[in-house]
Amino acid sequence: MTKYIFVTGGVVSGLGKGITAASLGRLLKARGLKIAAQKLDPYINVDPGTMSPFQHGEVFVTEDGAETDLDLGHYERFIDEDLNQFSNLTTGKVYWNVLTKERKGEYLGETVQVIPHVTNEIKTFIYAVGKKTNADVVITEIGGTTGDIESQPFLEAIRQVSCEVGRDNCLFIHVTLVPYIKSSGEHKSKPTQHSVKELQSFGIMPDIIVMRSDEAVGETIKQKIALFCNVKPDCVIENRTLPILYQAPIMLEKNGLAEIVCRELRIDCGRPELSEWEQMLARIKNAKTPVHIALVGKYVQLHDAYLSVAEALAHAGYENGAHVQIEWLDSEELNGENVKEKLAGCNGILIPGGFGTRGIEGKIEAAKYAREQNIPFLGICLGMQVAVIEYARNVLGYRSANSREFDETNIYSVIDLMPEQIEVDKKGGTMRLGAYPCRILPDSIMQRAYGEENVMERHRHRYEFNNDFRKQMQEAGLALTGLSPDGKLVEAVEIPENDFFIGVQFHPEFKSRPNKAHPLFREFVAAALAHQTKCAL
Repeated sequence: MTKYIFVTGGVVSGLGKGITAASLGRLLKARGLKIAAQKLDPYINVDPGTMSPFQHGEVFVTEDGAETDLDLGHYERFIDEDLNQFSNLTTGKVYWNVLTKERKGEYLGETVQVIPHVTNEIKTFIYAVGKKTNADVVITEIGGTTGDIESQPFLEAIRQVSCEVGRDNCLFIHVTLVPYIKSSGEHKSKPTQHSVKELQSFGIMPDIIVMRSDEAVGETIKQKIALFCNVKPDCVIENRTLPILYQAPIMLEKNGLAEIVCRELRIDCGRPELSEWEQMLARIKNAKTPVHIALVGKYVQLHDAYLSVAEALAHAGYENGAHVQIEWLDSEELNGENVKEKLAGCNGILIPGGFGTRGIEGKIEAAKYAREQNIPFLGICLGMQVAVIEYARNVLGYRSANSREFDETNIYSVIDLMPEQIEVDKKGGTMRLGAYPCRILPDSIMQRAYGEENVMERHRHRYEFNNDFRKQMQEAGLALTGLSPDGKLVEAVEIPENDFFIGVQFHPEFKSRPNKAHPLFREFVAAALAHQTKCAL
């Protein structure tokens, strides 16, 4: 029978529930178990697809096209399993589904209530992710903080799950803050006690408490928390702040988390195989050669807006023996007069995805500088589009060239709305989303990176390369090196005369892993290192 693990959080948000859940998933997978992970978010948006990156951070896209919470990126990177539409559920989606069923008459005239109708919808979703993947263990993180009004239906639903599957098949892990008071030189357990009491008021008795702290927690505090929170003494686990994110699974393994989980759930499995993960950590520690990469974006004030891009750059650094240092540059502050000064010292330029006109001209200037100065360049989604716009303006001579997204009447719309998007007027979940095939042309950066003729990559966009300008672009020297199987959609462009210049319409960052960097990021960082060496000569 599938086992269910629920991870809740208390005291404050941002304690690392997602990293705890992802690390546990890695440790259980290392023991030979099939793992599924999901996040239940209490906000009323149907999904994060229309939310501002300044508020929510990046939107992580799954293979099947679900726009999800950024924590799912951590799950995929740690567990190395592709997630799906059942991996993220919001309050908005729950009520959307319940009201749709009510309008269709599926409740047969019943009065629709939070219990049982809303909680049944949540439970259906929880059970579905395990069935879809045939998982041995489903790890579900409950977003928000225990005590939030928005989280209450989710807490009631998981309480019901524990009754339905039995306590031998269900485990509750509560991540909570144990603050250190510097003036008195001691940790305080009272916030954890209050948080657990709040959780118990919903009928949920945590089996394991994960203490989040910056300093080592003494044995006395652990025993006190175990006693007051009614858990076994060895079920109080320390989760300390670490210099390297990917050290978390090893730390939690040493602290006995996975072993205790298996014991409490009566899972019979062998010792974990973590040699590959430990080898990856060794590469991280030995990746000392600094290389500076400029990330030119419009949401750089919140680095989580580009979380997967930053992680993919780090992964690429590990494989190249380099420590990638990101220079976060606001594209709104970039122009033709200061671009040289702003990008000085950078050995690679990356322009990530985004929407809207703000900061576009600065991105175009960055793409121009990379092309003219032969600096390694990687454009992702919008980054590819601004590279095409720049090429049209400054190589073909179409001075007003633009995207129809930014100028609807421009006759030189080298980036145009996809045909199937013309009649679309709803914003949420209507873009080209999820994994699509890409055919790679020979003698290209794409071919050198992937070593394959066909790949699948994830998309999130409405606009694309305008085929009306394909011939002119190619005659001017722009190579179209990645196409859809039917040849109609341009997926990748390159400038062959440069050492490394590529733009891709898809989002390669979503498929990068710490122990296996994405091929394009790996080659990009390698090119940046080569450029750095060349400049030093």
